[in-house]
Amino acid sequence: MVDFVDGTAFNYEQGQRARKLFAAVVLAALDDAIADDKKYGNGPEQIARWARSRDGREVLSCAGIDPNERVVKGLMDFVSKGIRTSVALSREESERRHALEADQAEAA
Repeated sequence: MVDFVDGTAFNYEQGQRARKLFAAVVLAALDDAIADDKKYGNGPEQIARWARSRDGREVLSCAGIDPNERVVKGLMDFVSKGIRTSVALSREESERRHALEADQAEAA
């Protein structure tokens, strides 16, 4: 019984690592689309084309993201904002966004 539990925990851990790896691929695709947007102006279209492709849907699924049209629109919106993923995921950016939202709420 203990071997079964250890094996299950190991498999779960391996699955989580694989999911994180695929999530990193999604973040890299977003960064590439943002770079394309700054250089050529077609970033949102690029990420949409990738997310709708068979490979893109497979990567999104393996990352634990349901590859539906709502997700594609969200990816396109993220790319159109032009904020790199490393910056968007940082604590400073999060605090800045929350402060900005609080200021807007006070003004309203």
